[in-house]
Amino acid sequence: MTALAIRTRGLTVRFGGVLAVDNVDLEVAEGELRCLIGPNGAGKSTLFKSLTGQLRPTAGRVEILGQDITRMERHHIARLGVGVKTQVPSVFEGLTVDESLRVAAARNRGGRAVAKIVDEVLEELQLGAIRHRQLAQLSHGKRQWVELGMVLATEPRLVLLDEPVAGMSDEETARTADLIRSIRGRRALVVVEHDMRFVRGIADRVTVLHRGAVLREGPVDQILADPLVRDVYLGREDLVRA
Repeated sequence: MTALAIRTRGLTVRFGGVLAVDNVDLEVAEGELRCLIGPNGAGKSTLFKSLTGQLRPTAGRVEILGQDITRMERHHIARLGVGVKTQVPSVFEGLTVDESLRVAAARNRGGRAVAKIVDEVLEELQLGAIRHRQLAQLSHGKRQWVELGMVLATEPRLVLLDEPVAGMSDEETARTADLIRSIRGRRALVVVEHDMRFVRGIADRVTVLHRGAVLREGPVDQILADPLVRDVYLGREDLVRA
Protein backbone atom coordinates (compact mmCIF):
# COMPACT_ATOMS: atom_id res chain seq x y z
CA MET A 1 0.00 0.00 0.00
CA THR A 2 1.30 3.45 -0.94
CA ALA A 3 2.22 5.58 2.07
CA LEU A 4 0.07 8.68 2.47
CA ALA A 5 1.26 12.21 3.12
CA ILE A 6 -2.31 13.41 3.75
CA ARG A 7 -5.49 11.56 4.67
CA THR A 8 -8.74 13.22 5.72
CA ARG A 9 -11.99 11.52 6.61
CA GLY A 10 -15.26 13.40 6.93
CA LEU A 11 -13.44 16.71 7.25
CA THR A 12 -16.03 19.38 7.98
CA VAL A 13 -15.66 23.05 8.89
CA ARG A 14 -18.57 25.29 9.86
CA PHE A 15 -18.58 28.99 10.60
CA GLY A 16 -21.86 29.49 12.43
CA GLY A 17 -24.49 28.43 9.91
CA VAL A 18 -22.08 28.43 6.98
CA LEU A 19 -20.74 25.06 5.83
CA ALA A 20 -17.29 25.92 4.42
CA VAL A 21 -15.90 22.38 4.07
CA ASP A 22 -18.39 19.56 3.69
CA ASN A 23 -17.40 15.99 4.62
CA VAL A 24 -14.18 15.92 2.56
CA ASP A 25 -12.25 12.68 2.14
CA LEU A 26 -8.83 13.41 0.64
CA GLU A 27 -5.76 11.23 0.13
CA VAL A 28 -2.40 12.46 -1.17
CA ALA A 29 0.43 9.95 -1.56
CA GLU A 30 3.99 10.62 -0.50
CA GLY A 31 5.89 12.09 -3.43
CA GLU A 32 2.69 13.17 -5.23
CA LEU A 33 1.96 16.66 -6.52
CA ARG A 34 -1.74 17.43 -6.03
CA CYS A 35 -3.51 20.66 -6.99
CA LEU A 36 -6.67 21.88 -5.25
CA ILE A 37 -8.84 24.02 -7.50
CA GLY A 38 -12.33 25.46 -7.49
CA PRO A 39 -14.21 28.73 -7.98
CA ASN A 40 -14.17 31.49 -5.38
CA GLY A 41 -15.91 30.35 -2.22
CA ALA A 42 -15.38 26.65 -2.97
CA GLY A 43 -13.65 26.05 0.38
CA LYS A 44 -10.04 25.79 -0.85
CA SER A 45 -8.53 28.20 1.66
CA THR A 46 -10.51 26.71 4.54
CA LEU A 47 -9.38 23.20 3.61
CA PHE A 48 -5.79 24.42 3.30
CA LYS A 49 -5.94 26.01 6.75
CA SER A 50 -7.38 22.80 8.19
CA LEU A 51 -4.44 20.82 6.79
CA THR A 52 -1.89 23.25 8.24
CA GLY A 53 -3.40 23.63 11.71
CA GLN A 54 -4.55 27.23 11.18
CA LEU A 55 -8.14 26.06 11.62
CA ARG A 56 -9.54 23.21 13.68
CA PRO A 57 -12.25 21.15 11.97
CA THR A 58 -15.77 21.10 13.29
CA ALA A 59 -15.87 17.36 12.58
CA GLY A 60 -13.78 14.66 10.95
CA ARG A 61 -10.13 13.68 11.08
CA VAL A 62 -6.89 14.90 9.49
CA GLU A 63 -3.77 12.73 9.27
CA ILE A 64 -0.44 14.12 8.09
CA LEU A 65 2.45 11.74 7.45
CA GLY A 66 0.68 9.06 9.46
CA GLN A 67 -0.04 11.27 12.47
CA ASP A 68 -3.45 12.50 13.62
CA ILE A 69 -3.09 16.30 13.59
CA THR A 70 -6.79 17.15 13.95
CA ARG A 71 -6.26 18.91 17.28
CA MET A 72 -2.52 19.48 17.01
CA GLU A 73 -0.91 22.94 17.31
CA ARG A 74 0.76 24.42 14.24
CA HIS A 75 4.33 24.23 15.58
CA HIS A 76 3.88 20.54 16.36
CA ILE A 77 2.61 19.94 12.82
CA ALA A 78 5.69 21.69 11.40
CA ARG A 79 7.93 19.37 13.41
CA LEU A 80 6.42 16.37 11.63
CA GLY A 81 8.08 17.59 8.44
CA VAL A 82 5.47 19.94 7.03
CA GLY A 83 6.45 23.14 5.21
CA VAL A 84 3.83 25.80 4.50
CA LYS A 85 3.93 28.77 2.15
CA THR A 86 0.97 31.13 2.41
CA GLN A 87 -0.17 33.74 -0.13
CA VAL A 88 1.54 36.67 1.61
CA PRO A 89 5.35 36.39 1.72
CA SER A 90 6.55 36.10 5.33
CA VAL A 91 10.11 37.26 4.81
CA PHE A 92 12.37 39.85 6.48
CA GLU A 93 13.20 42.33 3.75
CA GLY A 94 16.32 43.58 5.53
CA LEU A 95 17.98 40.17 5.27
CA THR A 96 19.83 38.80 2.27
CA VAL A 97 18.67 35.69 0.46
CA ASP A 98 21.51 33.72 2.08
CA GLU A 99 20.65 35.00 5.57
CA SER A 100 16.96 34.19 5.10
CA LEU A 101 17.72 30.62 4.10
CA ARG A 102 20.10 30.23 7.05
CA VAL A 103 17.42 31.38 9.49
CA ALA A 104 15.01 28.78 8.07
CA ALA A 105 17.55 25.94 8.00
CA ALA A 106 18.62 26.67 11.60
CA ARG A 107 15.15 25.78 12.85
CA ASN A 108 15.98 22.10 12.55
CA ARG A 109 19.74 21.92 12.04
CA GLY A 110 22.91 23.44 13.41
CA GLY A 111 26.56 23.98 12.59
CA ARG A 112 27.87 22.92 9.20
CA ALA A 113 24.59 21.26 8.30
CA VAL A 114 22.98 24.69 7.94
CA ALA A 115 25.52 25.86 5.36
CA LYS A 116 25.12 22.61 3.43
CA ILE A 117 21.33 22.93 3.32
CA VAL A 118 21.55 26.57 2.20
CA ASP A 119 23.91 25.69 -0.64
CA GLU A 120 21.62 22.84 -1.72
CA VAL A 121 18.53 25.07 -1.76
CA LEU A 122 20.35 27.83 -3.64
CA GLU A 123 21.32 25.31 -6.30
CA GLU A 124 17.93 23.58 -6.40
CA LEU A 125 16.03 26.86 -6.94
CA GLN A 126 18.80 28.51 -8.98
CA LEU A 127 19.11 31.45 -6.59
CA GLY A 128 22.90 31.54 -6.35
CA ALA A 129 23.20 34.72 -8.42
CA ILE A 130 21.12 36.69 -5.89
CA ARG A 131 22.24 35.03 -2.66
CA HIS A 132 23.84 38.23 -1.29
CA ARG A 133 21.04 40.61 -2.28
CA GLN A 134 18.57 41.95 0.25
CA LEU A 135 15.01 40.79 -0.18
CA ALA A 136 13.83 44.41 -0.32
CA GLN A 137 15.73 44.75 -3.61
CA LEU A 138 14.03 41.80 -5.27
CA SER A 139 10.96 41.57 -7.47
CA HIS A 140 7.75 40.03 -6.16
CA GLY A 141 8.47 36.79 -7.99
CA LYS A 142 12.00 36.46 -6.63
CA ARG A 143 10.78 37.07 -3.07
CA GLN A 144 8.26 34.26 -3.58
CA TRP A 145 11.05 31.94 -4.75
CA VAL A 146 13.10 32.85 -1.69
CA GLU A 147 10.17 32.02 0.56
CA LEU A 148 9.79 28.69 -1.21
CA GLY A 149 13.48 28.17 -0.56
CA MET A 150 12.95 28.94 3.12
CA VAL A 151 10.27 26.24 3.23
CA LEU A 152 12.59 23.72 1.55
CA ALA A 153 15.42 24.65 3.92
CA THR A 154 13.42 23.10 6.77
CA GLU A 155 13.72 19.76 4.91
CA PRO A 156 9.98 19.00 4.81
CA ARG A 157 8.44 15.73 3.65
CA LEU A 158 5.23 17.57 2.75
CA VAL A 159 4.99 21.07 1.23
CA LEU A 160 1.72 23.02 1.15
CA LEU A 161 1.61 26.05 -1.18
CA ASP A 162 -1.26 28.55 -1.24
CA GLU A 163 -1.51 30.36 -4.61
CA PRO A 164 2.25 30.42 -5.26
CA VAL A 165 1.98 32.38 -8.54
CA ALA A 166 -0.48 35.06 -7.38
CA GLY A 167 0.68 38.46 -8.63
CA MET A 168 3.44 37.05 -10.82
CA SER A 169 4.19 37.96 -14.41
CA ASP A 170 3.84 35.30 -17.11
CA GLU A 171 7.61 34.84 -17.13
CA GLU A 172 7.75 34.45 -13.35
CA THR A 173 4.83 32.02 -13.43
CA ALA A 174 6.59 29.86 -16.02
CA ARG A 175 9.78 29.89 -13.95
CA THR A 176 7.82 28.92 -10.82
CA ALA A 177 6.29 25.98 -12.69
CA ASP A 178 9.80 24.86 -13.67
CA LEU A 179 10.96 25.10 -10.06
CA ILE A 180 8.02 23.13 -8.71
CA ARG A 181 8.46 20.44 -11.34
CA SER A 182 12.12 20.19 -10.34
CA ILE A 183 11.32 19.46 -6.68
CA ARG A 184 8.37 17.10 -7.21
CA GLY A 185 8.80 13.45 -6.32
CA ARG A 186 11.25 13.97 -3.48
CA ARG A 187 8.47 15.30 -1.27
CA ALA A 188 4.70 15.51 -1.48
CA LEU A 189 3.31 18.85 -2.64
CA VAL A 190 -0.20 20.24 -2.37
CA VAL A 191 -0.85 23.43 -4.32
CA VAL A 192 -3.95 25.62 -4.07
CA GLU A 193 -4.15 27.70 -7.24
CA HIS A 194 -6.46 29.65 -9.57
CA ASP A 195 -4.20 29.76 -12.64
CA MET A 196 -5.30 26.73 -14.64
CA ARG A 197 -2.47 26.91 -17.17
CA PHE A 198 -0.08 26.71 -14.26
CA VAL A 199 -2.05 23.79 -12.78
CA ARG A 200 -2.02 21.91 -16.08
CA GLY A 201 1.75 22.35 -16.26
CA ILE A 202 2.60 20.95 -12.83
CA ALA A 203 -0.10 18.64 -11.45
CA ASP A 204 -0.23 14.85 -11.31
CA ARG A 205 -3.80 14.80 -10.03
CA VAL A 206 -6.35 17.52 -9.35
CA THR A 207 -9.06 17.76 -6.71
CA VAL A 208 -11.91 20.12 -7.58
CA LEU A 209 -13.86 21.66 -4.71
CA HIS A 210 -17.32 23.16 -5.11
CA ARG A 211 -19.46 24.48 -2.28
CA GLY A 212 -17.11 22.93 0.24
CA ALA A 213 -17.28 19.38 -1.16
CA VAL A 214 -15.17 17.35 -3.58
CA LEU A 215 -16.77 17.69 -7.01
CA ARG A 216 -14.23 15.77 -9.10
CA GLU A 217 -10.82 14.20 -8.63
CA GLY A 218 -8.42 12.60 -11.08
CA PRO A 219 -5.65 13.15 -13.67
CA VAL A 220 -5.22 16.81 -14.58
CA ASP A 221 -6.12 16.59 -18.29
CA GLN A 222 -9.21 14.52 -17.58
CA ILE A 223 -10.44 16.89 -14.88
CA LEU A 224 -9.85 20.12 -16.79
CA ALA A 225 -11.78 18.70 -19.76
CA ASP A 226 -14.71 17.55 -17.62
CA PRO A 227 -17.99 19.25 -18.65
CA LEU A 228 -19.14 19.61 -15.04
CA VAL A 229 -15.87 21.28 -14.06
CA ARG A 230 -16.29 23.65 -17.02
CA ASP A 231 -19.82 24.47 -15.85
CA VAL A 232 -18.61 25.20 -12.33
CA TYR A 233 -16.10 27.64 -13.78
CA LEU A 234 -18.91 29.35 -15.76
CA GLY A 235 -17.69 27.94 -19.07
CA ARG A 236 -14.50 29.99 -19.10
CA GLU A 237 -12.39 28.26 -21.75
CA ASP A 238 -9.17 29.88 -20.55
CA LEU A 239 -9.42 27.83 -17.37
CA VAL A 240 -9.07 24.54 -19.19
CA ARG A 241 -7.20 25.41 -22.36
CA ALA A 242 -3.55 24.34 -22.53
